[in-house]
Amino acid sequence: MGANLIDLTCKKTPYYDLCVISLNSDPRSYTADVGGLGVVMADVVKAKATDSLNKINELLKQSPGDRSLTICVDYYKTVIEGDVSLANEAFASGNAKLADQGMSDAGIVIDLCESQFSEGSSPLTDKNKAAHDVAAVGAAIARTML
Repeated sequence: MGANLIDLTCKKTPYYDLCVISLNSDPRSYTADVGGLGVVMADVVKAKATDSLNKINELLKQSPGDRSLTICVDYYKTVIEGDVSLANEAFASGNAKLADQGMSDAGIVIDLCESQFSEGSSPLTDKNKAAHDVAAVGAAIARTML
């Protein structure tokens, strides 16, 4: 297990370096099976999504009532409270399909936030990309469990 499982698992994801860095940053990864690595990645997605939501709330203080930002608040709440929670439980119980669905849905919802802005005008592009990419890694980890 440990570093070898992290390496083997991350090779099956679209963002190998991001996967390795994310998993190596959490000591639970070194004793985890693939499902445990998924739990760690779901926690990473939650942290990135929470960071994005905090940024959105900061921006809303500067632009109260901004429709795109307000919609993104709802999207990120869905990611944190719904998709990530679902995926976390599914990883923990070994339900690969449900874990994949939760992580994939998180990525889709994050993309919906980005699409609320005209191309090139989103103040959230970097945060959205960071959250989307770790969700994509999480989905790929779930698929390795199938």
